[in-house]
Amino acid sequence: MLSPEELKAGGLIPQRQKKMVTVRCMAPGGRLTSQRLRAIADVADKYGQGVVHFSVRMSPEILYVKLEDVEAVTRELAAVGQRLASCGKRVRVPTACGGCEYNPNGLVDTQRLAQEVNERYFGWDLPHKFKISFSGCPTDCMRSRENDLGFQGEVEPVLNPDKCNGCGLCVEVCQEGALYLKDNLPWRDPRRCLGCGDCLHSCPTDALTVGRCGHAVYVGGKHGRHPHVAYPIASLVPDELIFLVIETVIHWYREHGQPGERVGDTIDRVGINILRRALKPVIGQYLLSQVDLRQPRWQSVFYRGVAATFPAYED
Repeated sequence: MLSPEELKAGGLIPQRQKKMVTVRCMAPGGRLTSQRLRAIADVADKYGQGVVHFSVRMSPEILYVKLEDVEAVTRELAAVGQRLASCGKRVRVPTACGGCEYNPNGLVDTQRLAQEVNERYFGWDLPHKFKISFSGCPTDCMRSRENDLGFQGEVEPVLNPDKCNGCGLCVEVCQEGALYLKDNLPWRDPRRCLGCGDCLHSCPTDALTVGRCGHAVYVGGKHGRHPHVAYPIASLVPDELIFLVIETVIHWYREHGQPGERVGDTIDRVGINILRRALKPVIGQYLLSQVDLRQPRWQSVFYRGVAATFPAYED
């Protein structure tokens, strides 16, 4: 008889009903093919009670499956390429919004990143659960500040003054007060700009274009019984460095984390600057400083007063 932890490792969650489990299916980024979705529904009808629940992290869960039917369920799902997810002390299936693939507000390809992260890191054993999320823009639908490791798309707009007609639409749409007109041209205050790209979308002459595009990085968040806000670590990290960031944080967590300790608690115990030193060779030019944290941009993305409680970031 498998222990509850062993069941969870295989994507099987013990129910209060004896000898019944919930079968958690994998859906990286919340995406499934229609074929796999139909197969999940068919299995739920055949081996469950015709009920599928979607978890907070977008995993379809087939309820009321008898333990004796798990092998058949796994086999029939595998026939259409549907894998089981996992629970417990390991890297979980990443979540993601639609990103730039079809969402007009998306700035980065969150779906591609979620799929690749899942293939590379899913199931890696760690001191505790480890959740990764990708948000395509600062609207942050995937709650990057509430994940062990969260990535949030952002952009640095660049002005071509020869194309600008001075209409001021970009200033009007900026919710952060980060743009103002001077000499009939928009000027950007980087201390306030969230990198949302709203100004780019509003410009009728394409005078504002994408300069740098990348990800804000947050580490150490979680929700639940004892929530912990994530620490802002870096800004505008390009796609090509994302996997190095993930691997560096995971290896650091393996080295410093204690059994049953989430990475945010490890950071609190060991020190945020120990993690920042580990990341410096990887993303040194993108790391946030203490000066950055004092700017309105980083003060505004947390509940009022939270950013002021962060420990000092060393230079």
